[in-house]
This record gives sequence, C-alpha cells and structure tokens, in this order.
Amino acid sequence: MALFRRNKISLGDKLPSEETQKSRKPPNTAFRQQRLKSWQPILSPQSVLPLLILVACIFAPIGVGLIVSISNVQDLVINYSKCHELAPKDSFQKIPNKYAHFHFKNSVSVKPSWKLDENDNGDLKCQLQFEIPDKLKHSIFIYYKLTNFYQNHRKYVESHDTGQLKGKAISPNDLNNNCNPLREKDKKAIYPCGLIANSLFNDTFSKTLKGEGNTKDYSLTNNDISWKTDQHRFKRTSYNASDIVPPPNWAKKFPKGYTDDNIPDLSTWGELQVWMRTAALPTFYKLALKNETAELPSGNYTTEIELNYPVSMFGGTKSFVLTTNSVIGVRNMSMGIIYCIVAGVSALFAIIFLIKVIVRPRTMGDHSYLSFEEPFDSRERSPTYNPSTREIL
Repeated sequence: MALFRRNKISLGDKLPSEETQKSRKPPNTAFRQQRLKSWQPILSPQSVLPLLILVACIFAPIGVGLIVSISNVQDLVINYSKCHELAPKDSFQKIPNKYAHFHFKNSVSVKPSWKLDENDNGDLKCQLQFEIPDKLKHSIFIYYKLTNFYQNHRKYVESHDTGQLKGKAISPNDLNNNCNPLREKDKKAIYPCGLIANSLFNDTFSKTLKGEGNTKDYSLTNNDISWKTDQHRFKRTSYNASDIVPPPNWAKKFPKGYTDDNIPDLSTWGELQVWMRTAALPTFYKLALKNETAELPSGNYTTEIELNYPVSMFGGTKSFVLTTNSVIGVRNMSMGIIYCIVAGVSALFAIIFLIKVIVRPRTMGDHSYLSFEEPFDSRERSPTYNPSTREIL
C-alpha cells in the first residue's frame, strides 16, 4: 500500500508526455538556416587565363622597375663586428672581403681598411677608411645594420610604458607590468622602463666623414632622423631627478645616475625614437646620420665608430652602411625579384592553360565529363549483397 500511495498520481498532475518540450530548432531565418545567397566562381582554363595574363602584365613592369631603381642605389656596407679583434692598432689594414661590400657605378681602386684606436679611458674606437669612386647625389644616409636581433618578440615589443614616454611622472608601482623586470630599482622608477630602452644601440658614429688628401670633410647630422609619427609618442618628462634612475645598460652614459641637468629629453632624442620603433625582421637597418642637402664628392674618407654595443652575446653582427636611397629605401633586390617571380609563374601557367584550351577544348556544361559508371571489369570484381540470403557474393 505504501508503494501504491507513493506512486499515486493526483488528478491535477500532468502526465510526462503532456509536458511542454523546449524546441532546440534554430529560428527559421536565412542566416540561421544557412539559406543566404552566395556565389561561387567556376574555375576553368578559359576563366583563369585572363586573370593570369593580367597579373603577369601588372607584376612584370613593377618588378623590373623596382630592380632598375634599386640598381641605381650606391652603397658601402662594412661589417665591423670583429674590428676589436682583427684590426691593428698601429696602421690601417685592408678589411677581409667577407666583411666589406660595396656597389658603385665606378670601380674602386682602394679597398676599405680599418684600424683600432684606444684612448686613455680604455674606450675602443674603430676607424674605417674607404674610397667613394664617384660623386654621390644627395641625399646621403648612414645606417647601422643588425642581424639576428629579434625586436619582434611579443614581450619585447610590449616592454615599455606609453604614459611614461609621453612625459608623465608615474610611480614605480603604477608603471606598466610589461616593463618587468626593468621597472624599478632601489624603490625608484627606471626611466625609461622596459627592455627596448635598456637595449638601445649605443655605438657612436662620427658626424664628420674626414676627407683624406685634397678631399674636403663631409658633415652629417642626427636631427630629424625619426619619423614624425614617432616624435609624437615622446614628450619631455615631468620626473624629478631624485625619483628616477637610468636603465642598467645606460651606466656608461650616466655613470652617476640622473641629475637635474642631464635628464634626457626623449622628445628630441632621435636615436632612441628610431630604436623604439621595433623592426619586424631579425635583420634590419636603423638610420643614424644623414645629409639631405649636399652631394658627397668622390675621394677617400675616414670615419670613427665608438664601440659600445656587444653583438656576440646573441650571435649577431653590426655593420656601417653608407648609402643613397631609392623609392623603397636601401639596396634590397628582394621585392623586385618577388614581383618578377610572381609574373613569371603567372605567365607560365597562362601559356599552359592556353595550350590546353587550343589542343583539348572543353565546352562549358558538357555532361560527358560527369560519368559515374564504373568500367565493366571493375563491376564484376566488386562484391554484391544478396538480401534474401543475407550473404555477400
């Protein structure tokens, strides 16, 4: 009786079959029921052939134009990473061919050479001597080139504080966490914080190309070497010198820390602004000096580079680059070659499709290509099922 009473159903209860079931069917709309109108191109040799011809006609002249433009760029590239090891201290010595490359319209009679100089403080300077065989029209640019340096690492790119760069006096605790571990030191804020500023390239290039013999000196400047968009990111700081310390790798430039007279003004520091614009590839060029008003006469020149930046620790190299520019920058054939390769591949397939259309034309909508019947031999060999005996024959 207890079991019967426990399962007894009152007249007011609903049977399970009468309960309302929630429908999981999506709404009857074109989007939810996937009935949106669509268009799919029918690719055939006849339809693809004009596109390939168009791509070849567009990319070929662009590639040839880039190669011709870049071939007019004259430059000198000297890898001075081993200058402190290979260069003598008493006189200039010819630089090994693998460390010096140049492209000039005229031939060079004197190969580049180098010499190592050391002052009383132990600072090393690499002196480079080279020949400019013909007059170079302005503008003249001096770049430094780094290899195997990955500025595109996500944590490296984010390792700065935007507010601090714009001049705000931010306390160490309020600085962006991306600046770790270079955010504070001795309870003072590191200015500027982060990995990018700490790894600033600090080899110093002489602002004068010293002419040898009858050749006059050639002056360069580091003013306005950064982009206008970069300059807007930096403002003069409102920090007090007692509240901040320089990054650890800036100890040589600021041996006693910051004072009220030597706090750097990031809004006018072009070298830092150029460095803070991180590169996308591990091999990159950064502008150091330029002269956009005067031509560089032919002759022999000597320049001096103060060696401060180590590259052996990350297996990279550093180079001195003197160059003119083209519409896409320094001498780099890659872009023009890529355009020519795309044009060549498109032209090749266009020829193949054209031959296909001529030799074996195909009519659009020809149902003879849609045959689902198998050859007779294959049908005999394929197994069949007998439903009456439930056996596979």
